[in-house]
Amino acid sequence: MRASKRAKSQVSSVKSQDLKPAEIHISGAEGIYNDSEIQDIVKKYIERALNHPRGKADKIVITIEDVKQRPKIISALPVVTIENTTSGEGGKIAEQLLQTSGISKRAIDRAFALITKSSMRGAAIITAERGKRLEPKRERGVRVSRIGITNSALKELSLKLSKHGINTEIVQEALILASKVSSCKHVIAELCMSDDPYYTTGYVASRGFGYVRIPHIKNKGSRSGGRSFFVKEGIDIGDVVAYLEKTPVIVGKISWCKGIIQFDEILSHPHM
Repeated sequence: MRASKRAKSQVSSVKSQDLKPAEIHISGAEGIYNDSEIQDIVKKYIERALNHPRGKADKIVITIEDVKQRPKIISALPVVTIENTTSGEGGKIAEQLLQTSGISKRAIDRAFALITKSSMRGAAIITAERGKRLEPKRERGVRVSRIGITNSALKELSLKLSKHGINTEIVQEALILASKVSSCKHVIAELCMSDDPYYTTGYVASRGFGYVRIPHIKNKGSRSGGRSFFVKEGIDIGDVVAYLEKTPVIVGKISWCKGIIQFDEILSHPHM
């Protein structure tokens, strides 16, 4: 599901049939479900789009696709939240986590520049050493798709997240997406910041550190946001895009979930 609304401010002096009205992204959701679940899920997605804190959507697009390929079953990344109070500190935490994961300063700076300034719809794919962008369509980016979670795993995840007061759809869905991305053998790490002006928690995800939530990674009210995936040098970008966009993946096992910890703690014990 993709929901959006038309931007209020339009340039009235420009009259061209080739120009489309600017749209503000309101909400998005995706999952892999059994046939018997589809009607209830569609209703849930529509209600979400019409009752979102970012506003009421005036355009909702729902796509239902029959998945023929047998889904790959993976484990969710471990979850931890780093203690942090400012965007400046949050950015430094993210940078240090990525550098410890083997990402160069050049690649990290490229990712932050794209996330804070770009309006790209999908994610950027950046090489870990040279900081080179690889995604075939830069304006579109790469959209991670065909992701889901089993009912039993979702129940277990909800219980674990609830113990730490973070059992929300935002956290659940971001964890599922990050877990698929990390399951791609060519991906080293991910940096994400939501474009929701009311949600200021971002994350760094990797197989080494897990899903590391970083509160206040941006200032409240900022619409900056996006994702960057850091990959190994010399990889076949076609294989990466095919896996992220086309290969169905379902989370079937939940890892540990911890509360708020000091940054030094996770650096000292990356696997906790």
